[in-house]
Amino acid sequence: MPVRRSTGSNDGRRHPGGAVNAWLNRIHCEDALHGFARIPDGSIDLLIADPPYGLGKDYGNDSDKLDAEAYLRWTEEWVDAALPKLKPNGSLYIFLTWRYSPEIFVMLKKRMTMVNEIIWDRRVPSMGGSTRKFSSVHDTIGFFVKAKDYYFDLDAVRIPYDAETKKARSRSIFVGAKWLEIGYNPKDVWSVSRLHREHRERADHPTQKPLEIVERMVKASCPPGGVVLDPFMGSGTTAVAAKRCGRNFTGFELNPDYCLLIENRLAELDKPAAA
Repeated sequence: MPVRRSTGSNDGRRHPGGAVNAWLNRIHCEDALHGFARIPDGSIDLLIADPPYGLGKDYGNDSDKLDAEAYLRWTEEWVDAALPKLKPNGSLYIFLTWRYSPEIFVMLKKRMTMVNEIIWDRRVPSMGGSTRKFSSVHDTIGFFVKAKDYYFDLDAVRIPYDAETKKARSRSIFVGAKWLEIGYNPKDVWSVSRLHREHRERADHPTQKPLEIVERMVKASCPPGGVVLDPFMGSGTTAVAAKRCGRNFTGFELNPDYCLLIENRLAELDKPAAA
């Protein structure tokens, strides 16, 4: 799966050799609102969006420095540009903060069907924090679909039961029970540690998401060989997850330094494993 980088020219629409899928497995180093046009409508199986949260984070540009009204207007703009790219049975996962998830969920419900609100428990240590409110230790994830026949492979993301649980279910009524052998539904609260500075997976990005979370989305909601679109690639976790899981990817990132970071992370996947 070769990886290419585009810098905003028309080479993403048609390759010099005539290939019409030159946008595939490509990091488009440009604003998604400008680049969506290069992706054919109805070509994407899964859209994973981790946009700026409107909290003033430094991504090497001013993308996260909008006031509330402007932020919600911008969100609606990119959503309306991105959704036509999904296939009729495509899905969307969107990372949000509690500050804006109510408004954005209402907006999305006018366009899609909401399947789940997923809570990502970041496993933040119980120390310090605010003295005027309860400390925020989660991100909100919305799972939306375009149609009733959306793709969803639960078996691909089931969590195995541990030995003790299996032993406790050893009575005859549980013998041969499929659910005991294949594992349980991950449910809608995902307790996955944030990537602290010493984490081996951590890259130089302020809001990097764990592979465990994104790979769960990819395996469940994109068929093998399908295409995942990430409008805000950041550290490139969606592209890495797609490649590791045998899916194709495409996406956009404004910051050239992050585009290079993504290239390097993807290149690492092609290196032979250490003996």
